[in-house]
Amino acid sequence: MSGNPSVTTPGIYDQHLDKNPANYVPLSPSSYVERTAEVFGDLPAVIHGQRRYTWAQTRERSARLAAALKALGVGRGTTVSVMLPNTPEMVEAHYGVPATGAVLNTLNTRLDAGLLAWQMNHCETQVLITDTEFGPLMFEALRRLREDHGRDPIVIDVADSEYTGRAERVGTHEYEALLAAHAPVDRLDGPADEWDAIAVSYTSGTTGDPKGVVTHHRGAYLNAVCNAATWTMPHFPVYLWTLPMFHCNGWCFPWTIAMLAGTHVCLRKVDAKSILEAMREHKADHYCAAPIVHNLLISADPSLRDGITQRVRGMVAGAAPPAAMIEGMAKMGFDITHVYGLTEVYGPAAVAAKRSSWASESLSEQTRLNGRQGVRHTMEEGMTVMDPETMTEVPADGATMGEIMFRGNVAMKGYLKNPSATDKAFAGGWFHTGDLAVLEPDRYVKIKDRSKDIIISGGENISSIEVEDALYRHPAVAAAAVVAKPDPKWGETPVAFVELALGAQVTAEELIAHCKSLLAGYKVPREIRFEPIPKTSTGKIQKFMLREKAKSTAAFD
Repeated sequence: MSGNPSVTTPGIYDQHLDKNPANYVPLSPSSYVERTAEVFGDLPAVIHGQRRYTWAQTRERSARLAAALKALGVGRGTTVSVMLPNTPEMVEAHYGVPATGAVLNTLNTRLDAGLLAWQMNHCETQVLITDTEFGPLMFEALRRLREDHGRDPIVIDVADSEYTGRAERVGTHEYEALLAAHAPVDRLDGPADEWDAIAVSYTSGTTGDPKGVVTHHRGAYLNAVCNAATWTMPHFPVYLWTLPMFHCNGWCFPWTIAMLAGTHVCLRKVDAKSILEAMREHKADHYCAAPIVHNLLISADPSLRDGITQRVRGMVAGAAPPAAMIEGMAKMGFDITHVYGLTEVYGPAAVAAKRSSWASESLSEQTRLNGRQGVRHTMEEGMTVMDPETMTEVPADGATMGEIMFRGNVAMKGYLKNPSATDKAFAGGWFHTGDLAVLEPDRYVKIKDRSKDIIISGGENISSIEVEDALYRHPAVAAAAVVAKPDPKWGETPVAFVELALGAQVTAEELIAHCKSLLAGYKVPREIRFEPIPKTSTGKIQKFMLREKAKSTAAFD
């Protein structure tokens, strides 16, 4: 017997006990669609305006899409880009494209033509599926793709029956005709290797070019399960698509809903009236959204909620939710779960897991507890706060700041064509998020800021999130963002950009006085600017633009 524990000697459990097709199948979320169509094929899968599809129909349409794509030369490693709102075709792309072995690239519908062309060139798009609403934009993006990059993908147009605006075709194929022309593949099979790429999603690109986050079948399969476990979702949920499916593949919820035989309720456009009407008409009981969408519901006319009698559960992520938002949703009677994550970890990877004892706390204390980023998901192997220099965990004292890090199966393969960024992100065997946080005594994580958003004033660190949270507690504030402004005396001071709620009025002096009642004096904004705040399509505030604005105006103060 070897005395070296690192040397593995084959034993009885290593003999004649090999993997075979009967006992080992690579993990892929494609299997969820096949099972649900087989067992619950008669149940509703998709609702979109006047269109209705059962799970058997959705599976067949997805299988026809897979067959059509294969006929167009799509296969393992091919990139299929989609420029689609939340429609049945977007659901089908999440089921049909991976079944071909291809990689799904969901394009952000708010991007400009130049960036769309750059992304499609970077991931080497061979097929593009695009909604005719985006015809003029995609015509220009495709022109740039051809002229600047020499790439000319096959284009498939989707003419959504629920779209009544100007439509423009840019492709040589029409989606419904293409599906009709191809018999469905026998099965929506997963890959031979679960490590194969399933999707590439691009980060916001706030500094330099965006990075292409490559995810795999194994991670998508596991995170779909995590969603259900984290939310204790029942079978047959009615899920309302307020979150764009182009964002982190809808946080893997296209596959979660397939696993649970639920119903996708699609929305092309998101506004408070449409959301609440869909909840009432279709009895939607689950939805996900960034804080800005939840604030829309809080601010909406209360009469719009009439007739919503089912328990509605919302998941919030995409930005640190202000306490006022969590409190507002609680007062509405909506049950909110706060999750945290990034594109690199398939969307949500941590949750402010609720303990039963929290229910006896005051509303303000419940709000504080639920406002934390929380603990790792069930299938995330590790999450903690570490000193990025020493790679040691910070004390669980709620005060010592470090960087949030993850490790496990629900982490990306890496960044496409960017090995240096991949190596940096995975340095020391952990994924570095760039988010600064503390580890509280109960080991729940609380974000203090992005590493680049900490304001250092007179040697003191100021969390922009803490200041924003104070601003949001004023009833007149609809949106707030705090950034550093250069200061000759203090180095930096906080400046706040504020959008007011509809019909609300408040002065800068009143808001500063409000902040003084909640914050230490050095944390109070020295200046309030009332103006529109730039946001991404998923509701994230684009602080890099505000930082540039604060820097450029400082010279004139």
